Formats: sequence, structure tokens, C-alpha cells
Amino acid sequence: MAAIGDSPRVSEPQALLLESVHETAAESLRAHGITVQTRPKGLGEDDLIAALREMGDGPLMVGIRSKTHVTARVLEAVPNLIAVGAFCIGTDQIALAEAQRRGVPVFNAPFSSTRSVAELVVAEVVMLSRGVFQRSMAAHRGKWAKSAAGSHEVRGKTLGIIGYGHIGSQVSILAEAFGMRVLYYDIDLKLPLGNADKSVTMQALLADSDFVTLHVPDTKLTRGMLGDEELGYMKPGAFLLNLSRGKVVDIPALRERLVSGHIAGAALDVYPEEPASTTEEFRSELRGIDNAILTPHIGGSTVEAQANIGREVATALERWIGTGSTLGCVTLPQLDAPAPSRDASGSRIVNIHSNVPGVLSAINSVVADSSVNIVGQSLATNEEVGLLYIDVQISPNDAKARELRDAIDALETSIRTRLIAL
Repeated sequence: MAAIGDSPRVSEPQALLLESVHETAAESLRAHGITVQTRPKGLGEDDLIAALREMGDGPLMVGIRSKTHVTARVLEAVPNLIAVGAFCIGTDQIALAEAQRRGVPVFNAPFSSTRSVAELVVAEVVMLSRGVFQRSMAAHRGKWAKSAAGSHEVRGKTLGIIGYGHIGSQVSILAEAFGMRVLYYDIDLKLPLGNADKSVTMQALLADSDFVTLHVPDTKLTRGMLGDEELGYMKPGAFLLNLSRGKVVDIPALRERLVSGHIAGAALDVYPEEPASTTEEFRSELRGIDNAILTPHIGGSTVEAQANIGREVATALERWIGTGSTLGCVTLPQLDAPAPSRDASGSRIVNIHSNVPGVLSAINSVVADSSVNIVGQSLATNEEVGLLYIDVQISPNDAKARELRDAIDALETSIRTRLIAL
């Protein structure tokens, strides 16, 4: 249990932003009264714990990208860490189950870089179809490889999209603008955009597509989902693109298919193992293969995307600090109740608790004994935890508000309890 009086009027929250998170994030957080420290690089586990502890005992937030890992040990060592912002799409680098267990919301940016990734996918489809990279490297070596052999328009070709989410659906729209036929496969029910057709099986999509592009998360179901057998289903002379997660494709199997010519070319932006910094050597079995376009995980690396990500995640953190909103949270139930309209200053008690029978009865009993006037109450739950707002018509600086918060937090079912100003 952790009772935290982290209203901006009570205790200044602080944020540590790592890995050169775009300046829009720091600007937005500071505009909302949050003290921000920034560092250009990621931190290892021990250094991250030390850096957060140096910031004091007040409410803390940390913003990371893909290189810094917020582990279970970090969460245990820094109990006043009240939120984690992943300034990227993926959250694989965060111990999500432990964060949920400790009542720590994790916010990411699932929308802000989708356009940038989608544009790169379609650009690489064209580059693969025209053999641009091979011809470019030949020119660098002084060879004038001017020929139409093996170079094709993408108009009229079939693009198969595995994973029809935010990025896959945008790729679908852009591909149709190029005159391509679009197939998609997703384990969830998805509404097709434009003239896209759903494939009943992934095998059927692989067999029917001239280009296959992957847009799936990193899960137990997706790791290794394209091995040698699946690659063998692909149409001879087809192309493969992976700008999703590095462990989705069996790289040795892909190499063999590229060398044999069964797969005409590939474009990869993600890899099973990636360098920790720009000074570390990039290693891959696909190096040296002319018909493989290898980019250094830059799908979302545009100025526009990074600025949007900075604003998106910072806004989510600000709402969590200001009202307890969990919109966009991947660890806690989604709840975003507006503050009640009152003339007098008020407070919101934000309680995260184990989702077990009897919690609300116990909390309401504590509230009834407090003689504090309740003006609003909202609840959301998932399988593991519940999130409760209790709005009271007294200032967070009033002793009664703090006493009520502490009494609720003392319940065995409480995980974390905050008091914020409305």
C-alpha cells in the first residue's frame, strides 16, 4: 500500500525523461507544473534506480523509449514511481504485470508514429519492386546497371498485410492509392478500409501476395510466426517486409529463402538483437545480401512522429497527475471521469485496489465514518485491479481529506492511493 499526496498543490511531481525524448514532452509537462530532468541516453537497471532515488521521495514519473528497461526490480526499488511513459509504440521493455500489481500506470503512444511507419512501408515496397537499392549500390561501385529486367510497377500487384491495426490499416489505404490490391489477416475482427479483403488464413495470404508486410506486436503467439515453413508458403518471387517486431521472423530461414531466390527481396527495420547505441556494431545474418534492405529501426523516426509522441504521452501523464485519468493506459482500467462542477475547491481520492469481492463495501464504510461530503464516485475494473475515484468537496490541504485517503489506503485490498486537487 502506498498513500501519496501528489497533488500539484501539495507536492510537486517530477519527471525523468531519457533517451532524447522529444522536447515537446518536457515543454508540455513543465507547462503543467511538473519538474522535468532530461538525459540524452538510456540507463541500465542500477543507474536508473540511482537516478530516480536521487530525485527524492516525492511523486516520480519516468519517460523512456526502447533502450531503457523498467524492470520489476526498478519498480520495487522506487515505490514513489507513480507512472511510466513509453515514448514509443512498444512496451516490451517494461515489467507490465509487476507495474499493474503495484498500481503503476504505463502509457505508450500507439497512434503518433503510425503514418511515418506506413509511409516507409509503401516506399520500401516500391524500392523492392524496382530493385533500387541493388542498382544504387552498383552505381556506388561504378557500375551502370541500367536495365528494366526484374523491375516492375506495384500497380496491380497484391499486398498482404498481417496485422490490420493502426499501422496495417494505414498501409492498406496508401497501397490502394498506388493501385495495389490489398489482402489482410488478423486474429481479431477488423473492419476493412477501402477495398481491402480479409484472408481466412495466414497461409492463404502468404500464397496470394506479391508483397507481405508484418504489423504485429511481440507476443508468445507472434514470436517466430514466420519460420521456414511459413516462408515456404510465399509465392515464388514475392517480397517480405517486417517493420513490426524483430523476433517475428526466423532470420536464418529468411536468409536461406533470399539466397535461394524463393523470396526475391526483403526489407527489415527490426531485428531479434539490436545495438544498444549508435557506437555498437550492428550484426545480422542478412548483412551483405544485396536484395535485403536493412534499416536501423527508423520506422517511427521522423521529426513529426517524435514530436507527436512527445505530446501524446506527456498529455497522458499530465491527465494522470491532474485528474487520475487512465486513458491510454496499458496496465490499469480505463477511467476518465470529469471533475464535478463546484464553486468550492475540491479533491479527488484515486484508489487502486485488488479486484476482489467486498472492496466497495469496505471503502464506502470508511467514507461513511469520515463525515466528509462525497460529490462523486466512479469505478472501473479489469481482472486484476480496480480503479476508484472519490470526489470530495474539501481542499486537499484539509486534514479531513488526508485522513480519508489514509484510512482508505490502510485497507488490505488497497494497492496505491493518491490525493489530488480538482
